[in-house]
Amino acid sequence: MPVKSTGQAIAEALALAMDRDENVFLAGEGIGTSIHVNPHLPTFGLLERFGPRRVRDTPVSEAAIAGLAVGASCMGLRPVVEIMFFPFITLASDMLVNHAAKLRYLSGGLSAFPLTVRVKSGVFSAGCQHSHHLEAWLAHAPGLKVAYPSNPADAKGLLLSAIFDPDPVVVVEDMPLYWSIHGEVPEGDARVPLGQARVAREGGDATLATYGGAVHVALAAAEALAAEGVSLEVIDLRSLVPLDTAAVFASVRKTGRFLALHDATRFCGFGAELCATVAEACFGELTSPPCRIAAPDIPVPFTPAQEAFYKPSADQVTQAVRRMVRG
Repeated sequence: MPVKSTGQAIAEALALAMDRDENVFLAGEGIGTSIHVNPHLPTFGLLERFGPRRVRDTPVSEAAIAGLAVGASCMGLRPVVEIMFFPFITLASDMLVNHAAKLRYLSGGLSAFPLTVRVKSGVFSAGCQHSHHLEAWLAHAPGLKVAYPSNPADAKGLLLSAIFDPDPVVVVEDMPLYWSIHGEVPEGDARVPLGQARVAREGGDATLATYGGAVHVALAAAEALAAEGVSLEVIDLRSLVPLDTAAVFASVRKTGRFLALHDATRFCGFGAELCATVAEACFGELTSPPCRIAAPDIPVPFTPAQEAFYKPSADQVTQAVRRMVRG
């Protein structure tokens, strides 16, 4: 299999979907201009290949972009729109939460409203107005599906599944992974089903569930713990809605310990839902209380030193696992 960056894998998925279905089109702020910017950006080269009819630069209005997606899906198209940075999803939330998420329910399940929203996440020295992880907000809206890939193969496979899903799907892309993570990517229409987690690393002493860029933090922690004789199993959730609880429960019942890790703030973060779900289903098998590792409840700071303090680290994970395993 060819090795690609995460950004290249996303671009491959977009091109494949547009080749397969003429109803698929792209829209977003400046997505056509990436042809001249960086070959690892997901829309690089697509304007040149598919033309301005199907790769549409939009005004700087996230509400309008989301409204375009809802209207296009109602007319039988398959829009794939981009919200440039995660905090800007708040400006699109009326269309996504009050319309896209509810239209299929309001149709009595008779109609499909396929639309995909791509949104960049991550902490990358852009300040708090460009870095704020809001996946728990989206997961809380019934009718929205949420995917969050951690590697190139899943970035391609999950995006393809999202585009051809009958429901609205938000695909959260950890922006630093566009160029920092490379991996083998299956060729062709290699979809990764929504709601199917993967075991990123097997272990027997504790289970850690996470997603996106935090998967690589967890794997680094697992490597460090292995040198101490502690075996950490890492579950890459891949999608938050639908959530593969079966995979998480099977791991927890094997290890007896559970940790949730994410880059979002701790209070009401998705880790709280994971811990509550595990506690309800696996209470008798747990040998210690579930644990959350998350960012502090402050806006994302700007300077690199402050960002390093803010972002959960492998050292925080190793310390938490040691406390759970050794008491």
